[in-house]
Amino acid sequence: MFLGAVVFCAGAASAGMTDAVKTETLPNGLKVIVLENHKAAVASFNVFYRVGSRNEQFGKTGISHLIEHLMFKGTKKLGPEEFSQIIQANGGEDNAMTSADYTEYFENINRDRLSVPISLESDRMANFDPREFTKERAVVAEERRLRTDDQPEDALDEQVRAAAFVEHPYHWPVIGWMQDIQRLTLDDAKAYHQIYYSPQNALIVVVGDFNADQVLKQIAEAFGSIKNGPKPPPMPEVEPEQQGGKRVELRHAANLPAFEEAFHVPNLKSPDAFPLEIASEILSDGKSSRLYKKLVVEKRMVVSAGAGYDMTSFDPNLFVVSGQMRPGVKTEAAIAEADAEIAALRDHPVGAEELQKAKNLEQAEFVFSQDSILQEAMMLGVYEMLGSYKMVDRYLSNIDKVTAADVQRVARKYLVADNRTVGVLIPTGVLPHQMGGGGAGGAVRHAEMIGELGEVTR
Repeated sequence: MFLGAVVFCAGAASAGMTDAVKTETLPNGLKVIVLENHKAAVASFNVFYRVGSRNEQFGKTGISHLIEHLMFKGTKKLGPEEFSQIIQANGGEDNAMTSADYTEYFENINRDRLSVPISLESDRMANFDPREFTKERAVVAEERRLRTDDQPEDALDEQVRAAAFVEHPYHWPVIGWMQDIQRLTLDDAKAYHQIYYSPQNALIVVVGDFNADQVLKQIAEAFGSIKNGPKPPPMPEVEPEQQGGKRVELRHAANLPAFEEAFHVPNLKSPDAFPLEIASEILSDGKSSRLYKKLVVEKRMVVSAGAGYDMTSFDPNLFVVSGQMRPGVKTEAAIAEADAEIAALRDHPVGAEELQKAKNLEQAEFVFSQDSILQEAMMLGVYEMLGSYKMVDRYLSNIDKVTAADVQRVARKYLVADNRTVGVLIPTGVLPHQMGGGGAGGAVRHAEMIGELGEVTR
């Protein structure tokens, strides 16, 4: 899973964390959220733009991610990559991420150098002027080849999502379709940036060891004079209810067969989100989870199995169950065993001990997330874009309220055959090489970063 599965699904802050938050909305519509955290002499500066692949159109998919790359390729004041070079020269690290719902840029830096990212981010919001467009478009196309086209399980996930979503833009991948990427122009990028990269469509979140009032003043001075472009158009598409099961078969070079099952489910705006989150914990979190015990240990049918659910997507999304076969195991047999575990959630209430364990796992993941100021900033930013950063404080209490009857109810309502899209990966030969995956269904990132993210992103 991508970062959101660790930070967002698991986490929210403990009750009262947002009591220390200070906010301000500038006259141009830019909202700013700051939180003092004095655990270490560092700060995390985050700029969120409410634009992701869900805002794109057929024929121009992938433009959100391409612009993320181009944001590092120059402004009217800076040359290509000069932004990152300045951050690094000041002892900081920077990166960016595009998701289906938003794009985020962030810098982690010493508290005494916080003025540097403030100045740089205001410059590239106001003075976007990328160079090397053709070269960078080719880089993105190659990224798609390496992370999706050459990754059979990511390619399967892409096909399952395309089949599950018919009308909603979650139909296409964040990185975009290859033909669309190759057709995008610099004029397309500049027009898209003008609409979506303006103060009225942005959110700044800063967490770290600083004086909040002073930081608010610095941000107001740097961003307050930036003018807005056209108002972003509404995103009215709603996916119609699925009226029957779907199936996708992908023939692709692969070392092992695999499967993926996807069920339409609501997001955080529905009270059903919290029982669904617990259901995903019960099925797949840890070696004592149901899918791991049954399919990996007892039946020895798969080398890996999991279930994933991101309640913080801006629109209703998918609850995904997946597995990769052991050599010689029939895929249909493994799917049947996974379905039996899902059926058990529908047919029988979860025991008190297993339910509490799932809740405890949520709490543990939350505690770990609090060690990172970057993850705190990301939580505040995502929840604010969903409605209010204050929802962070209600997360754990909502998890605590989940009952066994709630889990059984949502399993009966959503985890059913007529609401399911099944994808099967059929190997056509052994992979010539094995690269790092990560581009199909989740977020894609600009550059390599090992640190607070805990993963290599390029």
